[in-house]
Amino acid sequence: MKLGKLQHRSGVFTQFFRFFAPFCGKALLTGVLLAGSISLAFAGGSSEGSGSGKSGQSIVVFVPGVTSGSPIYEMLVAGVQKAVDEKGGTSLKVVEGGFNQAEWESKITSLAASGAYQLIISSNPAMPAICGAVAAKFPKQKFLLLDGQLAGNPQIYTLRYNQREQAYLAGYMAALVSQTMGSAKKLGLVAGQEYPAMNDIILPGFLQGARAVDGSFSVDFRVVGNWYDANKGSELASSMIREGAKVILPIAGGANQGVVQAASESGAKVVWFDVNGYGIKPGVVVGSAILKQDKAAYEKTKLYLEGKLPFGKAELVGVADGYVDFVDDDPVYIQTVSEPIRKKQAEIVTRFRTGAFSLREDGTEIRN
Repeated sequence: MKLGKLQHRSGVFTQFFRFFAPFCGKALLTGVLLAGSISLAFAGGSSEGSGSGKSGQSIVVFVPGVTSGSPIYEMLVAGVQKAVDEKGGTSLKVVEGGFNQAEWESKITSLAASGAYQLIISSNPAMPAICGAVAAKFPKQKFLLLDGQLAGNPQIYTLRYNQREQAYLAGYMAALVSQTMGSAKKLGLVAGQEYPAMNDIILPGFLQGARAVDGSFSVDFRVVGNWYDANKGSELASSMIREGAKVILPIAGGANQGVVQAASESGAKVVWFDVNGYGIKPGVVVGSAILKQDKAAYEKTKLYLEGKLPFGKAELVGVADGYVDFVDDDPVYIQTVSEPIRKKQAEIVTRFRTGAFSLREDGTEIRN
């Protein structure tokens, strides 16, 4: 599907996860990490003193997939672990839920029913709806959910990232690089699958950022159909490159590696998403628009342990809040991307960071 003038889809969408599994590894990470005494003297959820700032807290992180090889979930676990390590008498367990979304609710239900954890932490746009259903059965159980949104439930706190801003920064960088390659005013985006956040936030945000550089840019958008097929990712990227898209944004899990390989073999470039990707293929990966999930997990878990997490609140955070950003200080970026491009990218990144410029999720531009 090729997109010139992109039309925003309207309608009501159900909760869906931003990606099923960034990589297809099957490594299993479970275990109990003890930092002190454990308080388990409650049943059917957490005690009323949950998050009171006292020691004896017991927390479980539910990973909707696997941790190893999934940067977003690796950051989630690392951030929570850091907060737990700083709080004496707090224990942490990590449970991996696997890739079958149909099983997630029953697994979350089991964790709540065990009465073993005052707080259940997870991260995925599907989790608020799932945990909302579980919370109704266990009215004392508390949830801290990242990368999702649900307001007004006194048992649940959610934080969602402004991926419109993240995608805009990726598109802006991609367009700047494309202009120097003498190619058509066309960029590529390879997705693992279509889902609401991709269709309505990331894809239009990527195009919006590109058109801020030059209004005639278009996006060639193609879908792998899963989150692991590197060969299919390579095929799609190679076809895009032949048809004029010399800079590609892959958001396709394990299939990303196929996109990088195709770009490397064809002299094309790649812009990375969610984590710092410069080291994956120096000189091929020319930009990294990231989420600071480890920062969010650490800070919000710490607030919970201090008794200050505002349950019932749903936050949307972006670049100016410090949870979305563009990596511009990596030595590989500085060495492999020309100074004129870096300077132009720095201008827009600085405007976002200072709050002089921001975006609503619908693409509305706010200038202060």
